[in-house]
Amino acid sequence: MLRPRPSFAEAVRRQPIRQAASAPDPLDAPVEAIAPRLAPGGNRRLAILEPLTVFTLIMLYIWGLRAAHPVLWIAILGLMLLSHLIHRESPGMLGFRTHGLQYRTRWLFPLLSILTFLMLAYGALLRTTRPINPKGAVLAFAGYLPWGLLQQYILNAYFLNRFDALLPQRAASLVTATLFCVAHTPNWFLMAVTFPGGYWSTRVYRNCRCLYLLGLVHAMAGFLLFMLVPDSITHHLRVGPGWFKW
Repeated sequence: MLRPRPSFAEAVRRQPIRQAASAPDPLDAPVEAIAPRLAPGGNRRLAILEPLTVFTLIMLYIWGLRAAHPVLWIAILGLMLLSHLIHRESPGMLGFRTHGLQYRTRWLFPLLSILTFLMLAYGALLRTTRPINPKGAVLAFAGYLPWGLLQQYILNAYFLNRFDALLPQRAASLVTATLFCVAHTPNWFLMAVTFPGGYWSTRVYRNCRCLYLLGLVHAMAGFLLFMLVPDSITHHLRVGPGWFKW
């Protein structure tokens, strides 16, 4: 039996739906389309000075300037934001988005749940869980959320994107993870955690490009380390001169 042909009004009403459903997400493009690679030459050598200069400023802040000028980090952050403006990088391109997240990260939350369970079991078996009331634990985790998001922004949205424009993806991830590790000197425990964690983070960022998700995972990891690993090992998660004072 033949179906009746749809009216012109029905055809017009359905058409936008089909187009919207088939419209590609511009952020699903390859990394090269989001962070265009630079050609060899003077511009390439000059471009690498930008992230290295910012990293030098971060290290100077951690090791000396923070004591005398604790709010100087705002100026360093301002330089990174100015860089995004010059490179015409929108917040969505940097990873401040949630579009399509549930389809790209369905494997991540089961993995995170398993790791959380194992770390809690470790703390219970070795009796290293920090004595803290539930309200204090909630406040501590809430404090880690903006800190985790900020670190993932610096790690991926700034440094990884800059090195992706200059190096092959694997090399860019290794360089980014190495700088992330060095920024946590001389805390050997955090250095041992941040290098593999930073490298893994760069791979996930390329896949889902969502800083909110990575910030949440970072906050959870930092909170669990704070709660379950004794200060005799972590030095209260301090880096720079603060590591020696704990």
